[in-house]
Amino acid sequence: MIEINLSERDFDYEIQALVNSFFPGQRSVVVICGEERSEYEFADDILLTVNISLSMKQIAVEVICGDYDLKKTEEVTGEKDWHKNKDKTTHPYRTYYKNVLKKLIFEQLRDIPAEKLNDISDGHLLKRVIPLWGTMTGVRPAKIAMNELLSGKMEDEVRKELRDTYCCSEEKIELGLEIAKKEAEILEKCDYKTGYSLYIGIPFCPTTCLYCSFTSYPYEKFGHLAEKYLDALEREIKYLATIYKDRNLTSIYVGGGTPTTLTAMQLDRLISCIKENFPMELGYEFTIEAGRPDSITREKLEVMYNHGVRRISVNPQTMQQKTLELIGRKHTVEQTIEAFRLARHVGFDNINMDLIIGLPGENEDDFRDTLHRIKELNPDSLTIHSLVVKRASRLRSVLDEEEKKNSGKADGILSENDKAAVMEKMLDIGQKFAKSEGYEPYYMYRQKNSAGHFGSSGQENIGYARKGKECIYNILIMEEKQGILAAGAGASTKKMLADEKVKRCENVKDITSYISRVDEMIERKRQLFSEE
Repeated sequence: MIEINLSERDFDYEIQALVNSFFPGQRSVVVICGEERSEYEFADDILLTVNISLSMKQIAVEVICGDYDLKKTEEVTGEKDWHKNKDKTTHPYRTYYKNVLKKLIFEQLRDIPAEKLNDISDGHLLKRVIPLWGTMTGVRPAKIAMNELLSGKMEDEVRKELRDTYCCSEEKIELGLEIAKKEAEILEKCDYKTGYSLYIGIPFCPTTCLYCSFTSYPYEKFGHLAEKYLDALEREIKYLATIYKDRNLTSIYVGGGTPTTLTAMQLDRLISCIKENFPMELGYEFTIEAGRPDSITREKLEVMYNHGVRRISVNPQTMQQKTLELIGRKHTVEQTIEAFRLARHVGFDNINMDLIIGLPGENEDDFRDTLHRIKELNPDSLTIHSLVVKRASRLRSVLDEEEKKNSGKADGILSENDKAAVMEKMLDIGQKFAKSEGYEPYYMYRQKNSAGHFGSSGQENIGYARKGKECIYNILIMEEKQGILAAGAGASTKKMLADEKVKRCENVKDITSYISRVDEMIERKRQLFSEE
C-alpha cells in the first residue's frame, strides 16, 4: 500500500491519480493533515510514503521508501493569498500552482533508485512504471495541445510545454500533437464558437454486454416502455429547440444504448421529431450510432438514409466469435459483415466501426485477425477502445477465469503491468494498421479503470478516419469546445461559460424515472439557461 499525506485537502484526487500511475495495481490511501488517519495509521504493509506540504509560496514533497528518504521543495510565485480566495478552485493562478506540484511529485517518484523499491518487510519488489503521459492524469490528453495551437502557439512551443511543464514522453508528445493539429484544423472550419450540438440518448439494447457501463436496458424486457419513452423524449426535444434559436446547430448525435434497437417505425418517429424541431437545411452533421449488427435491418437503414442521416456506426467490437459469445454480444461475425455490406448497399458512405482491445481471452494475434477482417470491409473510420472494467462488473469474474486459462503464471492472473504491456502492444498494432490503411487519428480520450490507465500510458481510445470522414461531434464533446444540449435518460447537457468552463445538467438514468419526471428534466435545463 502507498500512503499519501497532504497538509490540506486540495488537489487530493489528482495527486492520488498521479501516484497511482507510477504503481498500477497498488492500493493507495490519502491522509489529510493527520486528522483523517484510519486503520492505516500503523499498517505494516505500507511500501511507500509520500508527504506533501502546501503553502502560499512553497511546495514540499518528501518520498520515503524503506531507507530511502528524500525531500525537495519548490518556490512558487504569484498572488500571495490566492488559495484563500472564496472561489479559489477557479482562480487563474491555481493551474500554475497545480502544475508545479504535480511536476515535483513526478520527478520525485521517477528518480527513486530502482534498488530502493523494495518492501523491507518481506522483500517484495514494488513495481514502478514511468507514465508516458507525464503528469497528465485526465481523460483528455490532447486538450492542452489543441488549446495552445488554437491560441496561435507554434508546434515547437507546444512541444516544449508538454515536455517541460507536463513531463510527457516524446512518443506521447508527438501523438498528442498530431491529434491536436487535426482537431484544430477541423474546428477552424466549423462555427463551433457560436454554434451548439445536440445529443439524443436511446437507452435500449438487444442485450446488455458484460462490460457495458452506459445507460442500457434490454429491449426484450423493457421494450414495452419504448413508446412512452419516445413521448417523453419528444417533449424534451421540443423544449431544447427553443434554447438556442439564435445559434447555428453544428451536429446531432443519436447514441445510447443502441438506437437501432427501436423498430423502423419508432426510428421514423424519432428522426421526424428531430427534423421538425431542427431543420435539416441548417446543414449540420447527423450521426446515428447503429451499433449492434443484430439490431440492423434494411428497413431501419432506409429510414435513416431517407431522412438524411449520413454517418452511422456498425460496431463489432471484435471479429472473434468466441469472444462475442463470452461478452454477451448475441450477434455473429457473419451478421457484422452482412450489416455493414447492407449499409453500403443502401447508400451510406460514412460508416464507423468500433473495436475494443483487451477483451477476455484475446491476444495480439486475435486482434491482428480482427483487423484483417475489418480491412476487407473498408470502413470510413475506425475507433479503437481500451477495455474498461468497472468495479463489481459482471465481466470481472469472467476476466479472472479467462486469465487463468491463458496465463502461464502460477496464480493464473496477469498483473496490472502485464495487462498494460499487452494492451500497449495492441494499441501499437492498431496505430500501424490505421496508418497503413490511410486512416489518420483525429480524436482521443482515456477512461478510468482501463488496464494501465494509471500505468505506462493510460491506454488511449483513439478515433481514426479517412480525410473528410471525421466526426465533428466526437471532437466537440471530447475537447469541450462547445455547448451540448442533451435529451434522454442519462443524458448530460453542457453549457459553456464565458471562461470556457463547463456547467452540466444531468438527466436521471433510470428509464421509468425519466418517463415520469421528464418535466423536471426540462425544468432543470430551464433554470440552467436562465442563469447569467
